[in-house]
Amino acid sequence: MKLYDLTHLLNNESPVYPGISSPQFTPAASIEENGYRETHFKFHSHLGTHIDAPSHMLETGLSLDKLDIYTFSGKALIIMVPKEVKIIEKKFIQNFKAQLAETDFVLFKTGWSRFWGEKEYFGDFPVLDTPALEFLLSFRLKGIGFDTISADPMNSKDYKNHYAIFEKGLIIVENLVFPEDVKSTTGEFSCFPLYYENSDGSPVRAIFKTD
Repeated sequence: MKLYDLTHLLNNESPVYPGISSPQFTPAASIEENGYRETHFKFHSHLGTHIDAPSHMLETGLSLDKLDIYTFSGKALIIMVPKEVKIIEKKFIQNFKAQLAETDFVLFKTGWSRFWGEKEYFGDFPVLDTPALEFLLSFRLKGIGFDTISADPMNSKDYKNHYAIFEKGLIIVENLVFPEDVKSTTGEFSCFPLYYENSDGSPVRAIFKTD
């Protein structure tokens, strides 16, 4: 068995969606002054590698604390998107039809995380087109994950991919990062959120496990 960490490290320089205030991780106590260390957190609920709950955009959507704990763990399929691809189309996704029938989480490895911390991260990253997403949503999934800032393009005004996924009751995992030594495309994935009331989103520790 091997565990792979698909999570970006959080700190005061962690990128945030445009218009959102930057995170603050500040010392609340020190060994020198208090005899122990504590850190004060102040950040947006969608910081770093995180989950979007259906309640993020749907008035009647469930928040993370209302979802069954099994929602956040299951069989995963990593789909590696060629570097030149900007629109992930149905004809590409259809190549994975047999595997999708036995999958809980589809995780898209586009390589875009190489721009983490740079302005290019908020650029023209790969996204699913409508037919591809509709095909994915025809399977019994728990969630869809991306190594990008969003399931929709940066210039989106209607967030149609978000809405389509949430209306099926699925979660979205954003800002994943895939270590270079991840070679397996199937395994077990977990992304447990903070357990807080009415949680529209939460940073997670995303883990991929292979045999």
